[in-house]
Amino acid sequence: MTSELAERIASVRERIARTGRNPDDVVIVAVTKGFGADTCRAAVEAGLNVLGENRVQEATAKMEAVPGAEWHLIGHLQTNKVRQAAGRFALIHSVDSVRLAGELARVDPEQAVLLEINVAREAQKHGADPDRALDTIAEVSGLLKLRGLMAMGPSQGDPAPAFMELRRLRDEAEQRLGRSLPVLSMGMSGDFEAALKAGSTMLRLGQALFGPRPAGN
Repeated sequence: MTSELAERIASVRERIARTGRNPDDVVIVAVTKGFGADTCRAAVEAGLNVLGENRVQEATAKMEAVPGAEWHLIGHLQTNKVRQAAGRFALIHSVDSVRLAGELARVDPEQAVLLEINVAREAQKHGADPDRALDTIAEVSGLLKLRGLMAMGPSQGDPAPAFMELRRLRDEAEQRLGRSLPVLSMGMSGDFEAALKAGSTMLRLGQALFGPRPAGN
């Protein structure tokens, strides 16, 4: 596992460099959903110290078993899991409404978050309405430690326009707020080159690092 993981990390870094970006300037969130603590520990030992989980319960079960990791919640956060999530994650990528931000703020107003925006405009995806995004960004920024924006690319077709829209919304929001929103979390194993070209600062990679997820996950 260790040598294979090292080879995959090197391949990812080479692909990042081919887009014209410096790999050292891009945060890789290693998506460990469905993998056990051994895989998580191997990732940390290989230098992938930022681990991303989709489910609060799965993440909290691994946290004590994997020292040295910085944990991010990248999956949809249900309101009934807010108390379990707030204060446990270094960054929650998936705040998608002012209502959810308010629920988090009641538990931990210092929680660092990203606002997820549905720039793919697909009904099956979570995320704030991109046409109302600037107002939503301003409201969430008043409730929590908003560090930037997150999005998923479209299920089909060229992801570049969606990623460029997220970059534009971030730039406009920075002007409106008068402060930096440094994180653009966009790009997964199948589309991260397009995301990097659009300005992504944070990639969420699972299969590109670990191969296919175990069956049933």
